Amino acid sequence: MSPARPRHLHKVSAILPAVALLLGVLHGGCSATASTGYSDVHVDVRSAIQAASLGPGDEFEVRVYEETALSGPHTVSPTGQIDYPLIGTVTVEGLVASQVAALLRQKLAQGYLKHPYVTVSVKTLSSKKIFVLGEVKAPGRFAYTDNMSIVEAVTLAGGFASMAERNYAIVTRIDATGEKRIPVPVDKIMQGLAVNFQVQPGDIIYVPETIL
Repeated sequence: MSPARPRHLHKVSAILPAVALLLGVLHGGCSATASTGYSDVHVDVRSAIQAASLGPGDEFEVRVYEETALSGPHTVSPTGQIDYPLIGTVTVEGLVASQVAALLRQKLAQGYLKHPYVTVSVKTLSSKKIFVLGEVKAPGRFAYTDNMSIVEAVTLAGGFASMAERNYAIVTRIDATGEKRIPVPVDKIMQGLAVNFQVQPGDIIYVPETIL
């Protein structure tokens, strides 16, 4: 008869399958080949988009409560401005959606509406730019160049921050078929262990915080 195993070893053996399963779930989307149809990514990319500063060509929607004439879509002009009813020309370049809402609210309250309730939501981002957000050292908007790779995009944003999930960058891409979210193993690409990934104009690259 073989000797009885210590109780602590039984406990370790019991939890190992669960640990393995958890690791598989966490890293299942980080294979060398990213799925272009991947959509079940549990990060708040939309919030990151709303937090991105506006620039020429970007489109956003303004809603003023009970004021349909003051509500509607706007496109940022090449000079970084919009023409808004009652107010006139308003410079919005460099502002995020919440700042635009606050600016319009302030101007409307100056003799037009008593207590205006204004919301702004970003609809589309400039087709000639890319956006790198999340856990990078210098998140923001960057000029797109032909054949740009995701490694170049992350480098433009200063590289990964200390808490970045290096092998789970999420590319949000909007085309004629709708919105896609594509997980990309950037660190594996850097090491030559995965095929390079080409970004497209308008792509939003979001680097989440590591779970560990």
